Amino acid sequence: MSGASVAARIAGVDEAGRGPLAGPVVAAAVILDPERPIRGLADSKTLAAGRRVALADAIRERAAAFAVAQASVEEIDAINILRATMLAMRRAVEALPVAPDEVLVDGDRCPDLACRVRAIVRGDRDVAAISAASILAKTARDAMLVELDRAFPDYGFVRHKGYGTPEHLAALERHGPCPAHRTSFAPVARCGREGSPR
Repeated sequence: MSGASVAARIAGVDEAGRGPLAGPVVAAAVILDPERPIRGLADSKTLAAGRRVALADAIRERAAAFAVAQASVEEIDAINILRATMLAMRRAVEALPVAPDEVLVDGDRCPDLACRVRAIVRGDRDVAAISAASILAKTARDAMLVELDRAFPDYGFVRHKGYGTPEHLAALERHGPCPAHRTSFAPVARCGREGSPR
C-alpha cells in the first residue's frame, strides 16, 4: 500500500444487479495500488466468466483496499432499486479499511458520502478502479445467485442470475415468486403473491 499512501486514495465504485427480478443489488469499492498493477481490467460485462473470476482474485490480492456490500431484496422493495443501489454503494465505501480521498462512481448518480464523489458515465470502461469494482461486484453477486439456485432450484438462477429471461419468466408463471424475488418489480408483481401464480 506504499504507493497508495503517497498519492491520493481514489476509490472506484460500481454495482451489479440493478436490473434483475431477484436477489440483492451488490456494490464494490476498490482502491488500486499503483505499485501492484493488474493487467486486463475492463467493464465486467465485456469479460468471460472465467476471466472475471481470475481478475477478481487478482484484485483481492493486489488492491490497496476493497470492500463489497449489498442492499437486500427487502430493502429494494421498500425504498426502490435506485435508492437501494446508492445504499449498497455507500455501504461499500464505508466498509473500506482506509478512507478514500475521492470516490469515482460508474454512471450518472452518486451516493451521499462524506468525501468528494464524482459520477463518470462509462466509468467501468474508462477508469481502472471502477472496472475493478465492477468485476468484484459482478463476481460476488453471481456467487450469491448460485447459492440462491441451490435454495430455490425451480427458477434457474444459476443460468440467468435473476434477469428476466424467457426461462425465468416462465418459471415465475409456473411457480409464483419465491422469497428471493423483488415483488416491487412489475413482472414479479404480475405473478401474484409468493407461491400463488395467477
